[in-house]
Amino acid sequence: MSHIVSLNNIIDGISEKLYSEFGSSYEIYTEEVQQNLTEPCFSVVLLNPSMKQVLGKRYKRNNQFCIHYFPQSQNEARNECFAVQERLFDCLEYITVDGDLTMGTGMHGEMSDGVLCFFVNYDMYVYKQEVAEPNMETISSETNVKEG
Repeated sequence: MSHIVSLNNIIDGISEKLYSEFGSSYEIYTEEVQQNLTEPCFSVVLLNPSMKQVLGKRYKRNNQFCIHYFPQSQNEARNECFAVQERLFDCLEYITVDGDLTMGTGMHGEMSDGVLCFFVNYDMYVYKQEVAEPNMETISSETNVKEG
């Protein structure tokens, strides 16, 4: 099979872009954290990746991510989340994955319980190549025809 971008590489690309935009004062979590979040912070979550055959050996991989933003302010959480959302639209438009720029699509945000849920897709086409099976060794045989 040909090289297919791993989901971990996409998560790394998102994390690097968040770090370059927001800096070290914002924690970035890529694993599930149940408690003790250090706010302000981001949590990068992959939602139901899928792959569909398009034509022959060409497939489309749909990779939707939700970036949760947990604001520092409880009193001004809504305003803080809206300001962060504006920055996310710009900074996540393109991320670098395995040295290539990958465009984010379907971006939108939702507020839920004082937390911003920012959705973005990093979909891509992949081409699967069959692994070449080794050829069998040659065999020879002789046959004689018996005349009647």
